[in-house]
Amino acid sequence: MTHSSKRAATPLFYVYRAATRLLVPLAFRSIAKKLSSQGVSSERQRERLGHATLPRPAGQLIWLHGASVGESLAAMTLIEQLKQHLPAATFLLTSGTATSADMAQKRLPYGALHQFAPLDGWGPVTRFLHHWRPDAAIFVESELWPVTLAATQKSGAPIALVNARLSQKSIDGWKKRPDTAAFVMEQFTLILAQNADISAQLHSLGARDVRPAGNLKAGAAPLPVDQATVGKMKQATSGRPIWIASSTHPGEEEVALAAHQHLLKEIPDLLLLLAPRHPERGAEVAALVQNAGLRCARRSTDDSLQTSTQVYLADTLGELGSWYALSPIVFLGGSLLPIGGHNPFEVAQAGAAILTGPGYSNFMETFPALLEQGGARSVHNADTLATAVSDWLTQPDTLRAAQTAATAYVTQQTDQLDMTIKALLQMIPPPNGGQNDAG
Repeated sequence: MTHSSKRAATPLFYVYRAATRLLVPLAFRSIAKKLSSQGVSSERQRERLGHATLPRPAGQLIWLHGASVGESLAAMTLIEQLKQHLPAATFLLTSGTATSADMAQKRLPYGALHQFAPLDGWGPVTRFLHHWRPDAAIFVESELWPVTLAATQKSGAPIALVNARLSQKSIDGWKKRPDTAAFVMEQFTLILAQNADISAQLHSLGARDVRPAGNLKAGAAPLPVDQATVGKMKQATSGRPIWIASSTHPGEEEVALAAHQHLLKEIPDLLLLLAPRHPERGAEVAALVQNAGLRCARRSTDDSLQTSTQVYLADTLGELGSWYALSPIVFLGGSLLPIGGHNPFEVAQAGAAILTGPGYSNFMETFPALLEQGGARSVHNADTLATAVSDWLTQPDTLRAAQTAATAYVTQQTDQLDMTIKALLQMIPPPNGGQNDAG
């Protein structure tokens, strides 16, 4: 099933495509340096230029792309579900970060492969498509790479955008270039948006088959938990109450620390586990803890957790699942400032109740219902954050009710995953001219 675009490419698209020829070498130099610092081999770095490091298996191949960890987790959920209907297919997951590659290595099912995604330039994309020849492509969330989309569509592979969301800034930017926006949107055979508002906005930009389908992250597999790490932490904390401030951004750590100072007056042995969104800010955040007059132990430097430790700074990658297993109370960052918030499903799947600021614009289909059902509570500053943590720590029944509500909300959302899988199976060309089982 091929999808032919009604619109011709615009002059702006050709300008962009020409510019990428000049920009790809510069972009690759910067990206390769970062990947190298994260232990990625020079051979695998060249995957970003479209040079495959694995052979293409025979038969049907379905390409899924997720930019980083969250999107890759959602893509892996799709792979696991689609594999039940297409057991003979190979699934290729691409992503752009070392962390997502490492996670893919550990969690991809048998019959699924990982490569770094080609940069959005004619050379890398052409090399990638010539080698892998995908039968269908599925992009997760907001990856609108014009050269990649146009070349993939031209190859005859239908393209889906799932869990689609664009920021208002992106929407406004595309609206200034309506012809190019429509050209890009028409490369997609199918778009499944996170909510009705996003669906309507994408339709206004020129998308054809676009439908609201909920947030795919609700159906993603829970974050991995290292039981040995959890066991050591439980032994080190020996029954101390713990609360977590997770995925925090600059300006939010100060609020969490001020709340913790207030809470320590009421609960002297309370421990704050602070996990900044970007662990490379560890030294900066440690200085904030010190300036607040609090005793800190850092995960990245393997500091031991003492009975006197008041803040445990979890400045490492890939361990959030283990931290969420330690406490039923998680403040989710990126929300006290207008950043957009972070994934509440990972917290709820771990069995914790959620605290959030008002800036959760990236999850507008999720947080209002989660707040209404009692699985989350809204905070605005250090005082309201301290009050909320205190209420839940001192009222176990109220906390349990919030945990139950958060878990129930995630369970309700899993129906959306079934709908997404059914729509994708209808889009994916059947292998060898047979029939896809669309459930």
